[in-house]
Amino acid sequence: MSDLVAKQDNTRRLVVVLGDQLNANSAALDDFDKARDVIWMAEVDDESTHVWTHKARIALFLAAMRHFRDSRRTDGYEVDYRQLDEGTESSLGEELQLAIRRHRPERIVMVQAGEYRVQQQIEQTADTAGVPLEVRDDRHFYSTPDEFAQHAKGRKQLRLEFFYRELRKKHQVLLDDNGEPLGGAWNYDSANRDSFGKQGPGQLPELPAFRSHGPTQDVLKLVADRFGSHPGELEDFNWPTTPGQAERALEEFIEHRLPTFGQYQDALCTDEPFLYHSLLASSLNLKLLDPQKVVAAAEEAYHSGHAPLASVEGFIRQILGWREYVRGIYWHFMPEYLERNALAARGPLPDFYWTGKTDMHCLSQVIEQTLRYGYAHHIQRLMVTGLFAMLLGVDPRQVHEWYLAVYVDAVEWVELPNTLGMSQYADRGVMASKPYCASGNYINRMSNYCAGCRYNPSKATGDDACPFTTLYWDFLARHQKRLSGNNRMTMQLKNLERKSSEELKEIREQAKALRERLL
Repeated sequence: MSDLVAKQDNTRRLVVVLGDQLNANSAALDDFDKARDVIWMAEVDDESTHVWTHKARIALFLAAMRHFRDSRRTDGYEVDYRQLDEGTESSLGEELQLAIRRHRPERIVMVQAGEYRVQQQIEQTADTAGVPLEVRDDRHFYSTPDEFAQHAKGRKQLRLEFFYRELRKKHQVLLDDNGEPLGGAWNYDSANRDSFGKQGPGQLPELPAFRSHGPTQDVLKLVADRFGSHPGELEDFNWPTTPGQAERALEEFIEHRLPTFGQYQDALCTDEPFLYHSLLASSLNLKLLDPQKVVAAAEEAYHSGHAPLASVEGFIRQILGWREYVRGIYWHFMPEYLERNALAARGPLPDFYWTGKTDMHCLSQVIEQTLRYGYAHHIQRLMVTGLFAMLLGVDPRQVHEWYLAVYVDAVEWVELPNTLGMSQYADRGVMASKPYCASGNYINRMSNYCAGCRYNPSKATGDDACPFTTLYWDFLARHQKRLSGNNRMTMQLKNLERKSSEELKEIREQAKALRERLL
């Protein structure tokens, strides 16, 4: 005990490692002195309860944290780790206060947190304790918030495509010897919008299975006991919790699903939650997996002839493009970004978002899948659950909190701009140049969901009218003035104007009845 006290009294740096910072090569660990520095990690209730978090999301974070702890200890690092089942304070700030008292560090070191709320907690705790806090650039990412701020400076509009091209050039990704994009185009999105058609997807590749060993088994039991009332299930938990498992997930995706990913990345199919998607977002967002390794593997798949350019570019754009862009947006506009509500939507989130119990087949498919696995792919999130919430007029803050709670890959820096901006168009057009609004006909075109539904996607009124379609026309009518200056909305608004006053009145009345029933 005396040796431990002596070491604690002589702590040089207390290195904060959060649950989404589990890369062994983190900048926070640069120049780590194993004789004088300590890694600090803590499990606290508040991180699972500030939104009503899916059991699988809680389990993934805690299991991956414990595996990281064990690996660092094996490598000779001292890790001060606080476990929920051993008794901890309710918040990270409170636990950090106690750690400062135990170790009396000369300074605290970290890389930027993945959530403004958490970063503020740590900064305020360090300031109150009078301990200097050093926040280092996070080299897990291709860019920094400062670099994004420089990109944004002087621009009237921010658009992914321009930032993405800058990063492609800077990091020499998918470029020819003259610095031009391979294939002659920067973006192959138009080639990546196929549906499966009546024949369906056919035989899909089998997904890898990840053994729940050691800490993962302990955490699954802990979560079932401690957070049993939370949404979601644990029976099908199959997410990588170590870097080794994450790298195997990457290898399996590149080998078996990447070649077909691009063509069908926007497709939807009944009872097929995963299709050709990578399922790598949680591993990337917890930093079990290096994005540069992921991009390099995809690029090599193209150069070797294993995968077509459209698939590879579409996948790389998600990582080098969207992932970097939304992080830039988040830190550039927080904290006020969280309060944005450009469409003045005030409705509560319908109860069925927590149960999946609805007669709208597409929504029941996506929500039940979400509750079972903690997963839905980007089109399910954007054009089913997100679209319906926007058309219905749900408060975007409530939509954000649901997405943050139910998806295993959700960290606020990536989830909030995608939800508030891209999905709900609540940020006044920062993330997207137009609202992603569509009728039930879009879902019918991209899926087979409508074949199993009692509603007709082409009808806006009547007992069998699709609620998406009814609410779509009502959405355009309610926001016609607001959207009239947007050139990308011209065609949709012209179609609205073709409707007679009688038809539009009937649609508006049916939309009102829907809201009264659902909100």
